Amino acid sequence: MAKKGSLREFQAHLARRLAGASDQSAAGLLGIQSGADYWLLNLSDTGEIIPLTPLTSVPLTKHWFVGIANIRGNLYSVSDFSAFQGKDATPQNTSSRLLLIGTRHGNNAALLVPRVLGLRNVDDLTPVAADPDAPLWASEAFTDKEGRRWKMLNVRQLLADEDFMDIGV
Repeated sequence: MAKKGSLREFQAHLARRLAGASDQSAAGLLGIQSGADYWLLNLSDTGEIIPLTPLTSVPLTKHWFVGIANIRGNLYSVSDFSAFQGKDATPQNTSSRLLLIGTRHGNNAALLVPRVLGLRNVDDLTPVAADPDAPLWASEAFTDKEGRRWKMLNVRQLLADEDFMDIGV
C-alpha cells in the first residue's frame, strides 16, 4: 500500500510542478530511462505515467510489441522502448511504468520503460551533436551538468516511423 501512496504523492508533486511552471521551456521536459540510455520528452507530448498494468499479448507481433493494456476502458498498444531499439527487454516488474504518448496525436500508444526520472530543466542542459545514424525521432542530444548524455525523443516522429507502427511479423 505504501507504493500506491508514493505514486500518488509523485503524481501530485508532478502536477504542482507543472502548474507552477510559468515557462514551459524552463521545466518542460520529462526524463525517462530506457535500458542504459537517458531520454527527454516534451511534456506537451506526454500523457500519463502509470504503473504497469496487466497486458494482453497479441500473437504474430514483433518481440518488442508487448501487448495491449486496458487503461480505464481505453485500449493502448504497448511497446517496449528498449527492445524496439534493439537493446535488452525492459523487465516487467513493479518499478516498470507505462508512459502514454500517443493520445495528443490521435494514437493510443504507450511505451514500457523501467524508470521515470522526473522533470528536467532545459536550462541545465547543453546541446551536443546527435549520432548521425540516429533515426529522426532521436535526432537531438544534450548533456547535463553531471556529464550524462540525454537523447530527445520526438514523439510525433516516433509515431510516424514505419518501423514503430509496423508491429506484425
